[in-house]
Amino acid sequence: MNDEKKKSPPASPFAALESLRATLPAGVAQKPKIVSDKVQRGPARAVVRYERKGRGGKEVTVIEQLELSDKELAVWLKALKGSLGCGGVTEERTLVLQGDHRERVKKLLEERGVRKVSVG
Repeated sequence: MNDEKKKSPPASPFAALESLRATLPAGVAQKPKIVSDKVQRGPARAVVRYERKGRGGKEVTVIEQLELSDKELAVWLKALKGSLGCGGVTEERTLVLQGDHRERVKKLLEERGVRKVSVG
């Protein structure tokens, strides 16, 4: 009753490319990035502390004594917020991050070149 031919799925459009693989030129190896001889050093010291008083019961991590310019503070704040997945703001010369991140911040600051991190 049904005289229609069974349709087979169409051939893969990439099947013809497989036969051309041997004719392709070898890939070019990427050159390694040259690391500058200058080692970026961060500030000599940072003080990290936990605070709730005066913030409506909300927990914040405060980073003080970084001795960076306002522009550098903004860059460091953005990097820390991205690494920790939290919000934050600069208040005067300090960085304020939402939540209790004292131990994680210590590790991140040391990776950024801060030589002494005091956690309180």
